[in-house]
Amino acid sequence: MVTCKPIAYVAALLLIGGCSTAPRFEKNFGATVRANLAAQTIAPQNAANVNPAHGIDGPAARAAQERYQRSFTQPQSEPAPVARMLGGQ
Repeated sequence: MVTCKPIAYVAALLLIGGCSTAPRFEKNFGATVRANLAAQTIAPQNAANVNPAHGIDGPAARAAQERYQRSFTQPQSEPAPVARMLGGQ
């Protein structure tokens, strides 16, 4: 029994020692994420541009978007299997 107490004390000290320190974050914590976001932005100064982009007009863009959305709701007709056309059955 005498040898169990010192082992228990050492184990308790090790367990308590693991909980004693809080994580220490660096002063530039998150800098990598901010750098990656900045690298993905092509031209941040374009957000201040007041001139609209020239391109497709509103009604045509809306119609194109609606056609695109409808293409997913209407099932496409499947062609006849090749084996049936060749076999004649």
